[in-house]
Amino acid sequence: MYIKLDSPINKYYVQTLGMIFFPGEHFGEDETPDGQAPTLYVRSREVEGGIEAYAEMTYLDKRAEAEHFSEYTEGRKKDITLKLAIGGAVIAAAGEIVGYRPAWGMLIGVRPSKVASEILGSGISKTRVKRILTNDYFVIPKKAALAIDVALTEKRIIGEPSTKDCSVYVSIPFCPSRCTYCSFVSYTSNRLLSLIPEYLEKLKKDIISNFETIRRLGLNVKTVYIGGGTPTILDNEQLKDLLDCIASQTDVSALEEFTLESGRPDTITAEKFAIAKAYGVTRVSVNPQSLCDEVLCGIGRNHSVDDFYRAYELAKGSGIENINVDLIAGLPGDNFKKFSYTVDEIIKLEPENITVHTFCVKKSAEILRMNSKIYSARGGDAGKCVDYSQIKTKQSGYIPYYMYRQKNTVGNYENVGFSLPEHEGLYNIYMMEEIHSIFAAGAGAVTKLVDNTGNCVQSRNIERLFHKKYPYEYLVEDCNEKFAQDAFNFYTDHNML
Repeated sequence: MYIKLDSPINKYYVQTLGMIFFPGEHFGEDETPDGQAPTLYVRSREVEGGIEAYAEMTYLDKRAEAEHFSEYTEGRKKDITLKLAIGGAVIAAAGEIVGYRPAWGMLIGVRPSKVASEILGSGISKTRVKRILTNDYFVIPKKAALAIDVALTEKRIIGEPSTKDCSVYVSIPFCPSRCTYCSFVSYTSNRLLSLIPEYLEKLKKDIISNFETIRRLGLNVKTVYIGGGTPTILDNEQLKDLLDCIASQTDVSALEEFTLESGRPDTITAEKFAIAKAYGVTRVSVNPQSLCDEVLCGIGRNHSVDDFYRAYELAKGSGIENINVDLIAGLPGDNFKKFSYTVDEIIKLEPENITVHTFCVKKSAEILRMNSKIYSARGGDAGKCVDYSQIKTKQSGYIPYYMYRQKNTVGNYENVGFSLPEHEGLYNIYMMEEIHSIFAAGAGAVTKLVDNTGNCVQSRNIERLFHKKYPYEYLVEDCNEKFAQDAFNFYTDHNML
């Protein structure tokens, strides 16, 4: 896509708006129209009472233009007014070219509920917040209502966060096989899987270093999350060794939540869940993605529907109190009939958590090499599937408790976590809403230091410390002393000690 700006607006914002209508588009540094790719021209000017924007889009033999005015209102920053003006113009022009209205309007960020939360925080009623989201941001009413519901649930759970709270993330970036849509740093070949023993030794040292830093800072660990990859790819002794290391560093019985991702049914055994339960794990995830063997085979999952049911029964029988089940709407080969069946059958199982993702196409995913036209702005049945999941979970007593979005999801839809009351996945909220610091260990893991001393979430200072992405790089990484000092400096600089 070629973009020309006559406006002080951030170019990345305009690019992201364009990707709503042309997912998978590329943007060059020196853009020159070639007659084939979509071209977008945007300008803005400040006028009396607000900002006026103009957008012109051309694509092949089509051309559309639109204007949009956004007025200055009390409490709204000028940069937000500019985004609303340009967003309205681009949505109208691009929508005319493509013949498509995005459900989330011009909300392009990872956290659509954040906007609802910010407006609610200013003391405005739910009804007026919904009106602002629909009228100013072009969000359709049912998505506006969802954003408000999630924001209110998060607010109830978060309460008044303490500067002394934190969480810990542990990365196990290995899987038994790689899903065709996967973009995570996860490894499946025998040569790379052979790194696991050495990786665990390095990982334990980093876990200990993190907890030493946490104690030095006088922090209280609220949640621990072991993610991946697939952590249950570890054998019994390896899993016990990892959990024993964590238990030696913190009182796991005092944690609000202790999660072990066990998403691949083909890695789950009764023995592993017994070990997890014995070490205080309170939440696991058993993820079928679909209850259709044909769909599972098409996306490279090395397990069957029967394997999922077996694994789920093991989870139920383990005594672990919270079970999450992940589903994906819009998968290749799936359709509304198959997906609605999956939702109905999962609800019958009554897991404490159900997370419904929308199929997301990452540029590094294998599926792009198999089908370069997998990107879809409208998303086929995905929207209908997402709507069905939200209606059925609500009817069954589940509440939406966290939500996020990714670029290049089919149909530009969202990922939503649903839970039975009082069974929300707390780490998900703390991490997504940047409530407190997350100390991370392992390849590809990111420590996120959060200054939550003020009341304004939007203006929080955040510093990220990145571990090496690949396990073979991580194995030779030596950053514990630096990370510990960086964390201490951050807490000192922001008067959090």
